[in-house]
Amino acid sequence: MQQRRVGSTGLTVSRLGLGTMTWGRDTDEHEARDQLIAFAEAGGTLLDTAAGYGNGASEELIGTLVGDVVARDEVVLATKAGINAGRGGGREYNTSRGHLLTTLDASLRRLGTDHVDLWQVHIWSDETPVEETLAALDAAVSSGRTSYVGVSNYSGWQTAQAATWQRAVPGRTPLASTQVEYSLLNRAVEHEVLPAAAALGLGVLPWSPLGRGVLTGKYRSGTPSDSRAASTHFADFVNAYLDEQSASIVEAVARAADGLGWTPLEVALAWVRDRPGVTAPIIGARTAAQLRGALGVEELTLPDEIVRALDDVSAD
Repeated sequence: MQQRRVGSTGLTVSRLGLGTMTWGRDTDEHEARDQLIAFAEAGGTLLDTAAGYGNGASEELIGTLVGDVVARDEVVLATKAGINAGRGGGREYNTSRGHLLTTLDASLRRLGTDHVDLWQVHIWSDETPVEETLAALDAAVSSGRTSYVGVSNYSGWQTAQAATWQRAVPGRTPLASTQVEYSLLNRAVEHEVLPAAAALGLGVLPWSPLGRGVLTGKYRSGTPSDSRAASTHFADFVNAYLDEQSASIVEAVARAADGLGWTPLEVALAWVRDRPGVTAPIIGARTAAQLRGALGVEELTLPDEIVRALDDVSAD
């Protein structure tokens, strides 16, 4: 698999990343092992998780596999902090310096390593001054607990403010990346986030590049019983894209796939992978077989006329 630099840093990652949001909850150890083997055999290196995924279960599972399935120095281990499971079953946001660093220490214990390669603030919070949040990133790098730092789910102005703050004074750690939702069904980041990232040297790591699974075409004639839209904890997440506008885009992707002899998944993933400024889309799969289908896109490049047609039909 081709490697790409993350923004203007020296960090390189595979141009597809493996997402592990469901690991330890919906994805058990055996399935996770098979996925990691398939990913590593394809040349994938970027392994993305977060302290909030399964309340730490994803990191724990990764900790049992890295060093066994794949050597620690053969993966770029990325995790996030700032979103936690709330006492009432919801989510809590906390980006204070103390909480972030405590969370990082817990992540390292679960992952079974003394450092991660990329540590990201998972969410913006108005409850904590941005300079305090960013001070946690500086502390993590200076202490050797991470090699690079980034942000996630920041708007355009938030991205620009954070990146500029880090570049303003020598000694602060520049941001390497921003992780945001980006697909043919959600191109909102093109207006401000992507220009900010390009201007300030941040790599872009799109999450949900397949439109929460909708762009695979699996929901064109209903909701499969084994799909995420049929689960209690993902139904609302997926249903947001089961509308008429999204359906028209999915049909365009399906037509392009038919004409090329590809799958809709390959069309949608190749489109976002090769957008200007994108470093590596983060793909999450339910099974190793699904993941292998996504990894096959490595050999494919969309023709320019198909790219333009998809740009037109998905423009917001």
